[in-house]
Amino acid sequence: MPVLRVALDLPLHRLFDYVAPEASNADVGYRVRVPFARGERIGVIVEVSGMSDWPLEQLKAAGEILRDLPPLPNDFFSLCEFASTYYQAPLGEVVLQALPAGLKRVAATSRRKGRAEPKQAAAPVPDLTAEQRAVLDMIDIRSGFAAHLLHGVTGSGKTEVYLRLIEQVLAAGRQVLLLVPEINLTPQLESRVRARFPAAGVVSLHSELAEAARERNWRAAFAGEVSIVLGTRLAIFTPMPHLGLIVVDEEHDPSFKQQDGMRYSARDVAVFRARQLGIPILLGSATPSLESWANAQGRRYTLLSLRERANPAAMLPAVDLLDTRKMVLKEGVSEPLIAAIKERLARGEQSLVFLNRRGYAPVLTCTACGWVSRCKRCAANLVLHLAERRLRCHHCGFENRVPKACPTCGNQDIHPFGRGTQRVEVWLQEQFPEARILRVDRDSVKSRKQWEAVLERIHGGEADILVGTQMLAKGHDFPRLTLVGVLGADAALFAADWRAPERMFAQLMQVAGRAGRAELKGEVLIQTEYPDHPLYSALVAHDYPGFAAALLKEREQAGFPPYAFQAMLRAEAPAMADAIAFLTTACALPVVQEHPNVALYDPVPMKLSRLASLERGQLLAESASRPALQAFLPRWREAIEGIKAPSKLRWHLEVDPLEF
Repeated sequence: MPVLRVALDLPLHRLFDYVAPEASNADVGYRVRVPFARGERIGVIVEVSGMSDWPLEQLKAAGEILRDLPPLPNDFFSLCEFASTYYQAPLGEVVLQALPAGLKRVAATSRRKGRAEPKQAAAPVPDLTAEQRAVLDMIDIRSGFAAHLLHGVTGSGKTEVYLRLIEQVLAAGRQVLLLVPEINLTPQLESRVRARFPAAGVVSLHSELAEAARERNWRAAFAGEVSIVLGTRLAIFTPMPHLGLIVVDEEHDPSFKQQDGMRYSARDVAVFRARQLGIPILLGSATPSLESWANAQGRRYTLLSLRERANPAAMLPAVDLLDTRKMVLKEGVSEPLIAAIKERLARGEQSLVFLNRRGYAPVLTCTACGWVSRCKRCAANLVLHLAERRLRCHHCGFENRVPKACPTCGNQDIHPFGRGTQRVEVWLQEQFPEARILRVDRDSVKSRKQWEAVLERIHGGEADILVGTQMLAKGHDFPRLTLVGVLGADAALFAADWRAPERMFAQLMQVAGRAGRAELKGEVLIQTEYPDHPLYSALVAHDYPGFAAALLKEREQAGFPPYAFQAMLRAEAPAMADAIAFLTTACALPVVQEHPNVALYDPVPMKLSRLASLERGQLLAESASRPALQAFLPRWREAIEGIKAPSKLRWHLEVDPLEF
């Protein structure tokens, strides 16, 4: 009697057996409808066998094998097995999360064909710079697996390099997977790719697509009907029968790391997939991650460089530091920055005031008794959103109306403390009543349509001053933007997270790169109380290699990644004592003593110790050897699963954590 071994989307490290009299080995890779508990689920057949660990008479019969699609290919399963093993995630969770929602639904959904894209003439192809030609000459798309790191300053034409490589791959009859970190980068890049290759099928895959559209695009990629797939991190698992090149744009971006469910890095999975298929992969960034930079320095990746902007008339912007210790600030803005904005307004140019903090103010306070607007569910403050008269938690979503008086002492003189983008926007409107001011953050731009409308306004010259967060920091080309003013940058200099300087440098370098990308000269003004800090010195010099070398030296001395390999066990429960007790038990398991090459640190509360009414603790496991850590983790996880824990306690294991 044939036995189907089926992967189900469950948080269990096991497969499920069902009998299926008509099944054969040819059914591996098909979806199947199976009974589970009191209902039915859709699973994927990963093996057909003649035996089971359970008596055959105890096995339930499988339902219909769904053959509306070809079976998922072997390389898809190999990729999922790698992710499952490396990230300690159930195989069923990995396999099923890669499928669109409609393919996992028991009840069949009606599908309609997508509208045909109107044909258009191909966009003109710009001339290559000498540096771009040299980079392209070093990449051979026919030579099998090779990992290339393209380090190019902002505006150096990295996208044009991508497009020229895509052209070569399409000419060879292959497909291309182009990954971007965030949805708001997709429309601009997608339109550019479509304009260059109007005859090639181009689809996008990201979480904001409607369910039906995402399924249509996924099916088209799986069937080989489209040549280019442009997507965010989950697109890395999309099966593509003729894949010939993977490109990861802004490869340093933390958005490539999934922070719930299976906590994987799409960039790292992309490198594995390219190696598995024997195809080249190109990682591009103006500020590469230190892990990728170390791989390039160690010659595991080929380092390619674009040191100058592609437009010969566009120079890198001048970066100046404004020492705010010697200045009187008005709502956090210095006089030199105000004067620079006035200059741009007079010349009809655009300015960007960058502050990576949305809302009106980070907290509301009472000066009489010291009350602050804290979230009842999190170890965080409620942020004041004055326009809506709401206090909101940016972590759990809890919100309240703004009180008319202090809830503790009744004092009516309560004040916002600090500033966010809304407060800066209001103040700038008072200072420059004639200016058209546009705020761009997660509060003002919540959908792709809103984002496209904002981009259209900026490119159409309908905004004089932009006030924005990191949404505006990368991947955008605004020809008339000549001034970037940075507020509040110092906060990350002395953060507890040892990755903070790397992220801060990348963010500032990226936002600085928005200025002067065309013929108009660009200027960047950074307000700081620490103008002599080495990080700012590297920014002024546009010296990413020097900054990376210094930071890597510090990491090596401290024994931090990429010179060590880490995994984080996290637990959350209604009481912190339960979370810490669970982690303490996990730390003392006998299997820990059997792996002396892996060090476990003491359990501690997480930086955000309370989230959504749950107390959170963490336990770090670290080793100087990746194989040693990978040998330890599955045995440790199995032992942890045997710990008797409180019913409301939840835990997960994250490999290569980014958040601490």
